Formats: sequence, structure tokens, C-alpha cells
Amino acid sequence: QVQLVESGGGLVQPGGSLRLSCAASGSIFSMNAMGWYRQAPGRQRELVAAVTSITDGGSTRYSDSVKGRFTISRDNAKNTVYLQMNSLKPEDTAVYYCHADIMAVGGLFDDYWGQGTQVTVSS
Repeated sequence: QVQLVESGGGLVQPGGSLRLSCAASGSIFSMNAMGWYRQAPGRQRELVAAVTSITDGGSTRYSDSVKGRFTISRDNAKNTVYLQMNSLKPEDTAVYYCHADIMAVGGLFDDYWGQGTQVTVSS
């Protein structure tokens, strides 16, 4: 069974920084793209940032609202994806979810989600 476990959320003042981590574990055969989504109260879940696999070039993409402030990276040896968030704004407040496209041993590629971690930006 494959699991994604997130960490690093919390309360931060405007202009501050946080780093989210998401580690995948279990019977993993292969991983494609990994990414972060967020969902604020009363709003739909939206893509924040994503990174492709090394074999696909390791390219990144960001939502316009976080470009220049957030950086996504991955450590394939640790099956972990990170989100460095700088210059945080109150509108970044949301539950952040990790996502990964993973092929479990003996299975096919499927979508996996973390449990979510709360990020609150407030003075």
C-alpha cells in the first residue's frame, strides 16, 4: 500500500516562510509527476506547483499566484517532494495537499493524495 505523508504546515506571519514536505512510502515501483494543491474554505482545490519525473526532464510549473515566491523540488532517492514558500500572503491560507502519480508494485499508475496540512498566514 502506498501512502503520502505531509509535514511542515503551521501559522506564519505575512512575509514569512514555510517549507512543506511530502514523503511517499510503501510498495512503490515508479513515480511520475508530484505536486502540491491547496484548498481554501469555500473554494475549489487548485494546483499550486508540480514537478515531472527526472525521466521527463524534471520540469516545474506554478500557478500564477505563487510564481516567484514558491519553489517545488523533489528528492527521488527519498521519494519526497518539497514546497518552499516565501513571502507568504494571507491569501495563501489553505489546506495544502500533496499529490503523486505512482505505480505500486504489481499495479498501474494511479493518483495518490496526502492527508493535507494547514497553512495559515496571519498577523
